[in-house]
Amino acid sequence: MVKPAQGESVLSRVVRIFETFGPDTPALRVTDIARRADLPVATASRLVEELVGHGWLRRDPDRRVRVGVRLWELASRASPTLGLREAAMPFMEDLYAVVGHHTQLAVLEDREVLFVERLSAPGAVVNVTRVAGRLPLHASSSGLVLLAHAPADLQEHVLAGPLEAFRRTTLTDPARLRRFLADVRRTGYAFCAGFIDEETTGIAVPLRGPGGDVVAALSVIVPNDRNARTQIPALQAAARGISRAMGNSSH
Repeated sequence: MVKPAQGESVLSRVVRIFETFGPDTPALRVTDIARRADLPVATASRLVEELVGHGWLRRDPDRRVRVGVRLWELASRASPTLGLREAAMPFMEDLYAVVGHHTQLAVLEDREVLFVERLSAPGAVVNVTRVAGRLPLHASSSGLVLLAHAPADLQEHVLAGPLEAFRRTTLTDPARLRRFLADVRRTGYAFCAGFIDEETTGIAVPLRGPGGDVVAALSVIVPNDRNARTQIPALQAAARGISRAMGNSSH
């Protein structure tokens, strides 16, 4: 690897290279990586070649670069959500069989909601989320459940804005958002009709760890119609099962 300039470590540059990849940019040309990582093209090219050699990146036939299987393998072993996903998957599969639409698992990560697992089918309703994708906490049912049970300082940070509007129904007024979060804590679920797409409803419930703290959110994305609320009992039952599987005897 090349020597870093001006005191910056090679590791810092490698991290910036990996951060150029995202859900909407899974494959990039070296020139795009260099631009996004704020690196000279020659530097980016040398680092990319070494990372390809280690299997952390790989090249497509068209010479574009994407994250390698080796990095995915290492990340999967070390993932702090691995136990959560293993506990949740049987219940998510049962829930998906009942609901027939997107069934998702999400966690709080760096003031956003991060989706770590999803079951879906080609005929399911529109869903903007994807595995390893993120959304603002105030915009989705999963995010609102996580925000409702987050520390007070994080809640106040989000309430202070800005609150991006995906649709006219998205909660962008701090007072309304504060009331909604109180309702989530009172009812035990977030019901978000048309918050991101006017034809869909997101419904989410909290998942609790062994100590009773909320550690994740389980959600479904269903059609925005009169039957949407009928999915809540199945969602809550699945959440209780997952929480028990994670060792929470109180749920």
